[in-house]
Amino acid sequence: MNAKPKTDKPARERVVDAANRLFYREGIRAVSVDAVAADAGVTKKTLYYHFKSKDDLVAEYLTSRDQPNLKLFEKWFDSAQGDTADKVEAIFAQLARSARHPKWRGCGFLRTAAELANLPGHPAMKIGSAHKKAFEAWLAARFLQDGIANPEAIARQVVLLMDGAFSTMLVHRDPDYAEEAGRAAKSIVRASLAVPSPR
Repeated sequence: MNAKPKTDKPARERVVDAANRLFYREGIRAVSVDAVAADAGVTKKTLYYHFKSKDDLVAEYLTSRDQPNLKLFEKWFDSAQGDTADKVEAIFAQLARSARHPKWRGCGFLRTAAELANLPGHPAMKIGSAHKKAFEAWLAARFLQDGIANPEAIARQVVLLMDGAFSTMLVHRDPDYAEEAGRAAKSIVRASLAVPSPR
């Protein structure tokens, strides 16, 4: 079966789109380079022209998810009503809402990290770590701006609750865990809002 272009998008972009769909839905080990090429409507030779290896393609898959995911969290936070604690809870509520969609498969960064746990030097592991750290730093900056005591520690606690919610929802297929984690995060942040920041 010959690969045929599906759209007017450049071949590289089609490959990344296909990798995004397939790796997120099925996992990176379960999806072959042949499957990505077929889904993208390109030949395997074309795919390898743009990506030296499957590892490079996996790294690009996560890179393509980085900024859109961070911007989505920021949008959820900024569009929520109430104080900082309410806004943090809103991120979890929106996460629970997303998890109720039949196509939801959890956090692509955590799932990839689980598949590559024995390869800590893999480029995708570094991209996943940078993504998680970027979200944590963004939260800490917001917390500092809003006068929260120990913003870095509180941001780390919220991240732990979020990644715990991601993992538990994958195990139980129950978005209520994200809502419960959101209530816990809200309590932590609200308590920190009540503590004066050191001058």
